[in-house]
Amino acid sequence: VCFIPGGLDCSISFVSHVLGKVCIHGRQKEILGVLVPRLTELTESDCIWQRICWRLVECVPDRWMEAVVLGFVQRAPRADVLSRLLGNLVVKNKKAQFVVTQKILLLQYGHTTAVLQNLLGYLSLDSLRRPLLLRVLQELLETWSSSSAVKHSPAEQQLYISKAILICLSHLKEPEIESCRQELLTSMMEGMKCHLDSSLPQLRRLGMVVAESISLKINTEGPVLKFEYEEDDETRELKSLLVQTPSFSVVPSLPDDDRSEKASAALPLVQESNEKSHTAAPVMPDESDAELDSDDDLIPYDMSEDKELKTKAPVYIRDCIEVLTGSRSEDVDKWEAAVKALESLVRKNPAATREVSVELAKILLHLEEKTCIEGFVELRQRAQVAVLTTDPIPVAKYLTSQFYSLNYSLCQRMDILDVLVLAAQELSCPKFHGKTKHSGVQKPCIQLLLGSDSSKDWRRIVDERIKSKTRRFDMGRSRVELASCPNKFSSVAGYFFFPLIQHFDRPLTTFDLLGEDHLVLGRLVHTLAILMHLAVNTVAVTAMGKALLEFVWALRFHTDSYVRQGLLSCISSLLLSVPMEQILADMTEELLETQSWLGDVMEKDPDGDCRRLALQNLLLMENLKKKLEAVPS
Repeated sequence: VCFIPGGLDCSISFVSHVLGKVCIHGRQKEILGVLVPRLTELTESDCIWQRICWRLVECVPDRWMEAVVLGFVQRAPRADVLSRLLGNLVVKNKKAQFVVTQKILLLQYGHTTAVLQNLLGYLSLDSLRRPLLLRVLQELLETWSSSSAVKHSPAEQQLYISKAILICLSHLKEPEIESCRQELLTSMMEGMKCHLDSSLPQLRRLGMVVAESISLKINTEGPVLKFEYEEDDETRELKSLLVQTPSFSVVPSLPDDDRSEKASAALPLVQESNEKSHTAAPVMPDESDAELDSDDDLIPYDMSEDKELKTKAPVYIRDCIEVLTGSRSEDVDKWEAAVKALESLVRKNPAATREVSVELAKILLHLEEKTCIEGFVELRQRAQVAVLTTDPIPVAKYLTSQFYSLNYSLCQRMDILDVLVLAAQELSCPKFHGKTKHSGVQKPCIQLLLGSDSSKDWRRIVDERIKSKTRRFDMGRSRVELASCPNKFSSVAGYFFFPLIQHFDRPLTTFDLLGEDHLVLGRLVHTLAILMHLAVNTVAVTAMGKALLEFVWALRFHTDSYVRQGLLSCISSLLLSVPMEQILADMTEELLETQSWLGDVMEKDPDGDCRRLALQNLLLMENLKKKLEAVPS
């Protein structure tokens, strides 16, 4: 920065033009990285330099104003420094006002929390700029409480707006809160409803945190909102923004002499308080209290060897049904024992389970927790999965029919989807048995049953004898052998899949998948994607893929991002499960339309996960086509 001697008047509009030109051509970091620290130092104690700096930014042409203002906001260390550098620029210049109050806050969301704190703190530090702070808060709350904005804007922008709202609330004074209390309450109720209706847990948690903060501000004396949610780093950061911490107030350190004087002055106060506490009169026990404590002479019973009486667990499945449904269900201990023992009984007695499988599935679907039993939801779910895997066809028919029936809660419908997925995984995936190849230290004991035809096992017997008598110093790492077993899901995949996909577009009185129950629709779409993936190499996989593609095509423009993520997962499962030859033979036109739709999603979808999934699907299509072309005909 150069000085002009002799007290001559000068114009700095040329310097302003140079500054704007440099910033707009991408050299913002280089010039402001040097200029802002120097101006910060000069304007700290010199009001003349403050006026010079104000004129410098005011004379920047409007076409370059955005780059200059954004550079100052990003590089100012604190809000008070930004206030010294820009002055009341946002009041005098409409372009600067638009950039500060609209573009940075509502049209962009890539700036850091420190930039938001500098910007909103700058608006709060002067009486002429505080009306702009209130207007910004009102516009932020309108966006936050808009259902359309919540559905169509990415989660990162929702987080950015939530941070800006909390920082604005931290700068409000009591008279300002009183003047807009009703508007804050209205926005809080509308925005809370929009966010709690979202299928994404992050957006629901954002709505809870912001609603709690607004309630805390407008109800300083009465009850405030309180939600139950799991706190993470993001939640703690949001809550910390509500507490305004002045970064520019520095407490000067006291000299050593002053510290000793203050410490010596504080000592007599401590001593005096200690003397008062020691000289207090002791409290004597009342005679009536002594009479009440006269039962201390009683000798307590020795209960060290007492054992808790445990209720005997049911031995038969029908006993469990009787306990869970009949009059004996009033016995809490027997009820708990039946719930805990049911899964093992079902797996040990498959024949008895098949006789009452549908009845048992109905009981478990409607079973409610009567006592505070640990892990009740998991116990019930594991029992349901055991029943479904033991008798898949009738139980799957029952559960899929109940999914679209009346008088079921959303939680029960989502429980049905979870049970179907877990059972399909158990039926389709072969189990890893812990059979490892041991060294020859332990000799296997070969025992032939009487009356058996030993000639059939002669090869196995000889191999085991040779193995037992052979010394091996090293057999390498033990390997877990994959037990070969048939894919039990292959013959029943259609009973799991097709009933779920049939009636999704038929609204019921209490259940509307295409309406307000989009959370369950999202779970249904993800469930279909998993079932499609597990049906690989099955007979019905081609028919399932064709039906799933039609289902995806009907819902491809859904407004909920969680549903769209599930639809894109369905495309991935279809491409990985259905042979590419079958796709090209039976679904060529649908595949081309899907490829065009994926390209639009990759470029235009507001949700980052949807864009990523669409890109993965396009790459997967290209790879499958290349592999198919590489195979000689």
